[in-house]
Amino acid sequence: MTTERDSSPYVQVENLVARYGNRTILDGVSCSARRGEITVILGGSGSGKTTLLRHIVGLLTPAAGRVLIDGRDIHRASEEEQEAILRNVGMSFQGGALFNSMTLEENIALPIIEHAHANRETAYTLARMKLALVGLERAAQSLPAEISGGMKKRAAVARALALDPGLLLFDELSAGLDPVTARELDELVLRLKAQFDVAILVVTHELSSIQMIADRAIMLHAGKVLAAGTLDEVRSMDHPHVRAFFDRRPRSTVVQHGLLDALLVDGGDHGENPA
Repeated sequence: MTTERDSSPYVQVENLVARYGNRTILDGVSCSARRGEITVILGGSGSGKTTLLRHIVGLLTPAAGRVLIDGRDIHRASEEEQEAILRNVGMSFQGGALFNSMTLEENIALPIIEHAHANRETAYTLARMKLALVGLERAAQSLPAEISGGMKKRAAVARALALDPGLLLFDELSAGLDPVTARELDELVLRLKAQFDVAILVVTHELSSIQMIADRAIMLHAGKVLAAGTLDEVRSMDHPHVRAFFDRRPRSTVVQHGLLDALLVDGGDHGENPA
């Protein structure tokens, strides 16, 4: 049976406008994510994907619009209310953002001590449990500089899980990793979805990841939502920017013809003078 909690979005973005100075990055963006689903945010470089995540977690303040997390407006909440809302949000940043001077165990224990006010022994026990969830129980005493890029990404996921959030956000989780490691991280995200009652938002441009993990997709273009729906619905849209993304082809025939001309000139098969 579908309950009201199951069907209502856990995070709801409504008519969000984001600006850097005079430049508008997001122009009336609306989207949502539900518990038990993985929603992937797509779009080209500079389309506002990371900016959207940073507004959802309160790091940036919108010029207009609002962000509701579990029905509460994060940007209109008091400081105390905002802290309570954000205890239910875990984010893994693109670079991991681990403290280099701390062991992995200490990195994960820190938010548990600061926000859950747990004693040191309890926090470190919970930290080791989170590391075990991502397969890093044996690396608890390692510093970030002593582990691989893939392990750093896993550690960042463990830290995002530290406070048992209802919303998880991952920014380019598998970017820059070899295909095997990237697939392992995708499988980890799928396990988190199956194991916990969480809403998951993922920013990625990796087609293999998108096809493996996405339940729903939101495509941004020129500061607006170009497409939104199930992955199949978005992937089947006959829009040039959607097709360019999923087919990995140039967005215009001008670009295609320019590439073809360059290849013909370089080949010199026709003996023509390019001048």
